[in-house]
Amino acid sequence: MNKELLAKLKQKKEAYRGWKQGQVAWEEYREIVQVAREQVRKALTELNLARDVKGNKKAFYRYAGDRRQTRENVGPLQKEAGDLVTWDVEKAEVLNDFLPQSSTASTLATPPKLQKAKAGTGRMKNHPL
Repeated sequence: MNKELLAKLKQKKEAYRGWKQGQVAWEEYREIVQVAREQVRKALTELNLARDVKGNKKAFYRYAGDRRQTRENVGPLQKEAGDLVTWDVEKAEVLNDFLPQSSTASTLATPPKLQKAKAGTGRMKNHPL
């Protein structure tokens, strides 16, 4: 429980008292109840995930992945000439001109040579694993 959740529960309790006394409308009370209920469920879900993280890693990482914020769009870019580019095709051209080419056709044509494994190791030298 954090302070925000405790404040919502206190607000819910006060809204209930106000509704009973006729000072708070039913719709307003129900809205406060739904917000508090949603936050309690979220807190319980996070608590259960944290408690069971060793036994159920898949659920934890799914929850964490769902909460991760991602950016799908690239904002406007500026060409070397100073013009702003907003179209996706133009942005791709600007990025291609800016970023260095990491692999070319000549490097892909010749695969890296690996040395034979030493007796008894079961692994090759210069192997990434």
